[in-house]
Amino acid sequence: ICPAQAVERLKHFVSRDAFDIEGLGSKHIEAFRKDGLIASPADIFRLHEKSADIETREGWGAKSVENLLAAIGQRATIGLHRFIYALGIRQVGQATARLLAKYYGSLAEWRRSMAAAKDPESDAYGDLVDCDGIGPSVAEDVAAWFAHARNLGVLEDLGGQLDVADYEAP
Repeated sequence: ICPAQAVERLKHFVSRDAFDIEGLGSKHIEAFRKDGLIASPADIFRLHEKSADIETREGWGAKSVENLLAAIGQRATIGLHRFIYALGIRQVGQATARLLAKYYGSLAEWRRSMAAAKDPESDAYGDLVDCDGIGPSVAEDVAAWFAHARNLGVLEDLGGQLDVADYEAP
């Protein structure tokens, strides 16, 4: 993906309806990405390793870095539906993310099923298409997302940084 797309994906990841990380807005995402402090979503959860570098930046001080790291730490546990939405999968908005979370229940089950759903002839793909509100077009986009090694790498990397809570009905 091009640098502009990478920045937009990071902005989506931290947006209000996704991880909602206070103090990490568009301007900071762009600057941190440009300066090599973050390249992937999981890097956001490793910013504590670069706190000294952030403190030396214009407009930052010890207290603002402390506040940012605390806000990031508060989001290290997230609900499955918000996590799915944050990934930025094509055609997967908040409502679809909630449907997927409700249907699969846990990150482990969703990942296992989506790995199997890469084959459009599989039962897992059929289950995905049959999920109320999903349909063939969305199923194709979800399966295609899981077919890319880069996206699987993002999932693995995030798995080491986060606790994704199982779906709980509201």
